[in-house]
Order: sequence, then C-alpha cells, then structure tokens
Amino acid sequence: METKANYVAVGAFVLASVLGFVVALLWLAGAQYSAEYAYYRTYFSGAVTGLGDGTIVRYNGINVGHVSKLTFDPNDPKRVIVDLQVDPALKIHSDSIASIASEGLTGGSYVEIDGGSAGAPVLERRMFGEYPVIQSKQSTLQQLEQSAPELIAKLSHVADRLNTALSDENIKAFSDILSNVKTTTDVFKARSADIDHTLHNVSLASDTLNVDLQELHTTLGNANVSVTKVSRLADDADAAVNGANLDQLSDQVRTLARSLTKLSNGLEREPTKLLFGDRRKGYTPQ
Repeated sequence: METKANYVAVGAFVLASVLGFVVALLWLAGAQYSAEYAYYRTYFSGAVTGLGDGTIVRYNGINVGHVSKLTFDPNDPKRVIVDLQVDPALKIHSDSIASIASEGLTGGSYVEIDGGSAGAPVLERRMFGEYPVIQSKQSTLQQLEQSAPELIAKLSHVADRLNTALSDENIKAFSDILSNVKTTTDVFKARSADIDHTLHNVSLASDTLNVDLQELHTTLGNANVSVTKVSRLADDADAAVNGANLDQLSDQVRTLARSLTKLSNGLEREPTKLLFGDRRKGYTPQ
C-alpha cells in the first residue's frame, strides 16, 4: 500500500509539472505574440473582394500589419467584420479611416488606414474583450460600382440628346447657316473698299463734330459772360432807381406840379393877362 501511494504522489507531481510547463510556454508565447501585434477591428459594407487572411494592412501607404480574420456580421448581413493585427508601436487615432484600396486596376487589394489628425485621441488597446474599432468608408471602386448604374443612365440620356441634336434635319439647317455666313462674309469682302471709305467719312464727321462742339462751348461761354454783364447792369440800374436819383426826380416832379398849378390858377383869374400882358398902369408919383 505504501509503494502504491508513492507512485500516486510521483504521478501527480509529474502531471503538475507538465501542466505548469505548458502554461508557462503558453504564457510566454502569448506575451511574445501580444508584444508583436496590436489588434483592431473595422467593418466594411458590401463586397470585400480581394481581402483575406494575411492581406496587407498599410498606414499612410506603409506596411504595418495584416488581416487576421474575416467574418460576417451576425446583426447585418451586408457588413463584414475585419480584424487587423498591426505594429503595436503604431498610434491609431479615433478619426482614422480604414478603406479597401487597390494597387492599380489589376493589382491586389489591401486595407489602407488614414492617419487622422494629431489632436484626436488615440484608440486604446485592450488585452481582453472587444477590439478597438477603426472607422471605415467605401473604397473608390465600391463608390464607382454603386454609382455606375446612375452614370450609365446619364450617359444614355446624353447620347439620346446628341442623336436628336445631330438628326438629318438639324444637320441640314446647320449647313444652311454656315452657307449663309459664308455668303455674308463674301459680300463684306467684296465691299471692303466701300466699308473703309464709309469708316473714313465717319471719322471725318466725328472730327468736325468735335470742332463744332468746341465752338458751341466757346459761344456758350461768351453768352454766359454777356448774361453776367446784363445782370450787373440791371443791378446798377436798380440801385440808381432806388437811390438818391429817385429822390431828386421826385423833387423836380413836385416843383413842376406846383408851377403847373400856379399857371392854372392864373389862367382862371386873369386869362387875358397871359395873352396880352398886364395893361393896368400903376400910379406914377408927380
């Protein structure tokens, strides 16, 4: 019984040692693995053609990691969950944007992460739980694919309008317009000498008109001076009438009125005296 108990103890010790060794290896491997990569997650809507496990991840065009896993979003069948393992020294900001890019038209696809802005906070890495999420946007090819039907419809509409504009009737009308324009230019070319002569006459008439306008300006200036002189003469006349000359004339008129009154009274009393003189003889002292 004692020997059997020893075997059990030795077995348990060996088993515990093996388990401890395995745990230590796993811990060391996990620590080393976690030190080599940082994990992030992003979501893409629509097809992610060209992506797969191990697809390159680039940050501002520089290789920084790989795609570790692709899964469907159970809550949205149109979305794909993309897990990324990148350089742990890389600081990804909260406004960084992930998109699917392509190396030319025939090149392979990869995940491109835009650097974001320096003022935005850095996404925090977690040892356990959900990975920090990087925002995403549609790639240029995806945008072209979605807008292709609308673009094709617009091109078809433009083609229909061009066909209508380039109908046989419109082409004939346009040809007639060009023919009329050519006829008109030929007429102008044939009458170019007459047109030059007419333009020369117009230039001469313009020069004559300028001279006449200058003479009219001079005449108006002289008339303005004359009006000024007449106005000044009127002011002088008004001052003369309203001044001392008016008082003198008034005295003369009054004197003339008194003389006329005196003459009138004399005619009423002795009219013959005015005609024959005074015939009465005065007393002559002896």
